Amino acid sequence: MAIFSVYVVNKAGGLIYQLDHYAPRSDTEKTFSFPLDLVLRLHDERVVVAFGQRDGIRVGHAVLAINGAEVNGRFTADGKDVLEFLGNPANYPVSIRFGRHRLSSNEKLMLASMFHSLFAIGSQLSPEVGSSGIEMLETDTFKLHCFQTLTGIKFMVLADPRQTGIDALLRKIYEIYSDFALKNPFYSLEMPIRCELFDQNLKLALEVAEKAGPFGPGS
Repeated sequence: MAIFSVYVVNKAGGLIYQLDHYAPRSDTEKTFSFPLDLVLRLHDERVVVAFGQRDGIRVGHAVLAINGAEVNGRFTADGKDVLEFLGNPANYPVSIRFGRHRLSSNEKLMLASMFHSLFAIGSQLSPEVGSSGIEMLETDTFKLHCFQTLTGIKFMVLADPRQTGIDALLRKIYEIYSDFALKNPFYSLEMPIRCELFDQNLKLALEVAEKAGPFGPGS
């Protein structure tokens, strides 16, 4: 069981805090000879697998590194176009690492804003007045849990579907936010949270939750 990440969204839908706590490793590195037996294409300025799943490499996985050097979007470490490099027989054999691409800061901002909109739509679609909005989204690989405070701040946790104690964790995060962000004289409401004590106590709370420990008084 694991907790993957934490998001804090202000009442306007802006992302004011994000922490990646644990990322499952899905990277696969293989050495290939020419011609490459995978079909690659450019998607959102990244080179991804379009066809030809094999040995842990899946459709949608991105090229993360070539010959041990990290790839920057569509370009190799020394600035060459990835598709052109892999289309040249002289560059083989070649070692390629595939995996799910890492979300950029802009993508995280966009996703937080999208969830804020979905949350509002969910509240409006409710047949009953005073709906709490979306509290959980479930997939086969993770669950997204959301807790909205009376002031409109949303705390979201992405976790393994088997992870327990998330409701208590969300309220613990709210408590940490109140103690170490709101009481910080240098913090402005609705603005990004940059507080070392907030970071430290949040990480400790995630570790306790992963071990299914209780949040007792003073914890």
